[in-house]
Amino acid sequence: MTEVSIVRCPEYSQDECTRALRQVLEPLGGLAWVQPGMKIVIKANLVSAMKPEKAATTHPTLLAALTRLLVARGASVVIGDSPGGLYNAAFLNRVYAATGMHEAEEAGAVLNRDFSQNNADFPEAHIAKHFTYTAYLDGADAIISFCKLKSHGMMSLSAATKNLFGVIPGTMKPEYHFRYPDPMDFAGMIVDLNSYFKPCLFLVDAVETMEGNGPTAGTPRYMGALLAGTDCHKVDLICAKLIGLDPMAVPTLRAAANFGLCPENAGEVAVSGKVEKFAIADFQRIERRRSLQFESILPGKAGKAFGKIAQKALRSSPKLKKSECVGCGLCKNVCPAKAIEIVEKKAHIDKSKCIRCFCCQEFCPKGAMKVHRPLPARVLNR
Repeated sequence: MTEVSIVRCPEYSQDECTRALRQVLEPLGGLAWVQPGMKIVIKANLVSAMKPEKAATTHPTLLAALTRLLVARGASVVIGDSPGGLYNAAFLNRVYAATGMHEAEEAGAVLNRDFSQNNADFPEAHIAKHFTYTAYLDGADAIISFCKLKSHGMMSLSAATKNLFGVIPGTMKPEYHFRYPDPMDFAGMIVDLNSYFKPCLFLVDAVETMEGNGPTAGTPRYMGALLAGTDCHKVDLICAKLIGLDPMAVPTLRAAANFGLCPENAGEVAVSGKVEKFAIADFQRIERRRSLQFESILPGKAGKAFGKIAQKALRSSPKLKKSECVGCGLCKNVCPAKAIEIVEKKAHIDKSKCIRCFCCQEFCPKGAMKVHRPLPARVLNR
């Protein structure tokens, strides 16, 4: 039985997007589950007010094509997200306008403008047993997650699983970074969000991906693919393979594997389509190393102590490229640890306060914040 499907989508034309969506969904049973009168929420990736050609957001033509297919089956469609920033009409309208969401509206979708919030108790969760979320999701009969394939400073991979962090209201996102500063705890929280909301379908826009300094300041990279699956972690295993990432170096995949929710490698996933046909060997990625266990080399306390030292020496951190910084102060405003000050019109990071959440890197409008991997980590990776 097919678990993940991948097909060619060569361009963002209406005809090609519609054809590719039909083709990628066919091995999964198509949209036969959609019944007249259903309200379906498409959780897109609308991370910032960026034009579609920047490859940071789900492309509007794909969202419009999916909307038409759902409306044709009698469903009503709501498209939403809560990007970093204020969760209100003024801010979201700017994001909708910049990301081209008028195209989805013309296809029959309604853009979410319900900015209320609800609290969830999830005792079965591994990490996020209590959280606040965007209330517009409550009215959905089904949720479809439609993400963008990108590199990511903190999580290495931004794809199906990471997309559900968008259910946390924008102004609360820094709080959650501060609440879960350890990358594995943060990843576990995102895995829990997927387990709670249970999207019935995960789609990945990999026509134009983002490599390098993702998820907002990287470089568009053509892949020409569209993916679909009913399990976010298995979809992400294939996404990791497409860009040459060690899946267990992706915190969300490692957390899911630790929780018993997915296998550890893409070879155990039943795929329809040729993954190798789309894989990019030289994709510029941000890779975190697997956790290093030194207890097997040095026994007892010595191994644990050396492990802590090595972890600090190998972990990535945000670093400013001063020539690109304009001193706008956005990084200071989004930093949950209050580790950034603007000094002589340049951002300055207090490393003793930095929790390495990479919010500054994600939301820097000029891409001046980079993911810095120390020399020992780069050498070990080679």
